[in-house]
Amino acid sequence: MQHHTAFVFPGQGSQSAGMGKEIAEKYPVARRVFDEIDNALGFSISRLCFEGPDEELKLTENTQPAILAVSSAIHAVLEDLGATRRDIVAGHSLGEYSAIVSVGGFTPAEAAKIVRARGQFMQAAVPVGTGGMAALLGLSVDEVKEVCDEASQGDVVSVANINAPGQIVIAGTKAAIERAIDAAKKRGKRAMPLPVSAPFHCELMKPAEEQLRPVLDDAHLKDLWFSVVSNVDASPIGTATAVRNALLRQVASPVRWVESVEKMIAMGVRRFVEVGPGKVLTGLIKRIDSSVELINVSDVASLEAFVAKAAVE
Repeated sequence: MQHHTAFVFPGQGSQSAGMGKEIAEKYPVARRVFDEIDNALGFSISRLCFEGPDEELKLTENTQPAILAVSSAIHAVLEDLGATRRDIVAGHSLGEYSAIVSVGGFTPAEAAKIVRARGQFMQAAVPVGTGGMAALLGLSVDEVKEVCDEASQGDVVSVANINAPGQIVIAGTKAAIERAIDAAKKRGKRAMPLPVSAPFHCELMKPAEEQLRPVLDDAHLKDLWFSVVSNVDASPIGTATAVRNALLRQVASPVRWVESVEKMIAMGVRRFVEVGPGKVLTGLIKRIDSSVELINVSDVASLEAFVAKAAVE
């Protein structure tokens, strides 16, 4: 069986002040991506990436274009150095946009404008302080669904991210999230609220989906050079129409990360390269299948090591 490579791109939670700075200083092609995105947004997201402050970087309308900028800049350097041999791509939530940029669907500038709007719509869909998310550890998907059913009591609470075996994130109203945390703890499991500003990937995000629709309709989206495994269906898609549809449904639907990774492995992927800030996806994939090769490209040192490795293969 042929051994395939997947490039995967991180989502919210991977941000940190200083990300991308070294790469932009060393590689003009990375600097150019940041400049294009700064121009498109009309303010310096690059400065926020490089310097923070963390409080501003944590606001979802900033986090989304910031992570996309760093991932796209790193990928542009890999492309420039001839180190982007891959067979398929995927991204976690927001990271799906970075993945689509990497295979020719959007320009980085256009994607940045869309995800900034996406962040604003998602934040505005639910008043601050009324919704939330929590991570439940050590429960199966079915058990988490039972916990949500018990906790809902007429409120919204549902599975939002299926990240790794025994690591599932739920989203909903604050009261229902608190009840779900209690229900999980009663089962002897660990559960913790997440420091996010809105309940992503649940039906409370329907207003954001409606607002995103015209933005995606107006976007210049091209057919992809390589397929992306979509979050919503955990299956590969490649046409502009399918991608637009998947990105729209993604806002209020669960991120099926475990199934997406399993799908890529079933398609022959033996190496996953995480392109972007942090190491979140590398950690999750290791828990899904510890036999695959995992490479993380997040800074100059890891980028140079990967390019050197790619050159001799």
